[in-house]
Amino acid sequence: MSVKHSADEKRESMDDRRKKPTSPVSSFSFNNGKREAPRRKEDRWQNYFVDRYSKRIFGVVLLILTMSLIDALFTLQLLNNGASEINPVMAHFLEYGPLEFLIAKYILTGASVLLLLIYKNVYLLKTRVRAKYLFIPILGMFALVIVWEVFLIVSSN
Repeated sequence: MSVKHSADEKRESMDDRRKKPTSPVSSFSFNNGKREAPRRKEDRWQNYFVDRYSKRIFGVVLLILTMSLIDALFTLQLLNNGASEINPVMAHFLEYGPLEFLIAKYILTGASVLLLLIYKNVYLLKTRVRAKYLFIPILGMFALVIVWEVFLIVSSN
């Protein structure tokens, strides 16, 4: 007869999370998953994927999506004032109408940000720079575009 240790008893009494499927809405929870970074320090110098994202990254993603919508609305305002769209992809969607333009802008931005979010801990082009550092320049570019559009709207009135 063997004597069980308290750690073994605790482990056996816990439900095995692998026995039940993951809920389809669990990805919308901040507590979903366990891993924000690898367990071992030496593994952090490699490319890795995570289960959870920080609230800071969530905020940055929301800010990028919001700025994308503001950019689209300002673009539509400028188009009403006689400007033209110089981005050929977005000019194509404008041919279908303003709502289609807004939807396409949001979907393209959202898909791009989602890919960047998934690959945020991957090194870029064999450098020691991770993809997550692209979020800041993206925010900066959207901010510059919005400031420029505000300038154009104010100066055209």
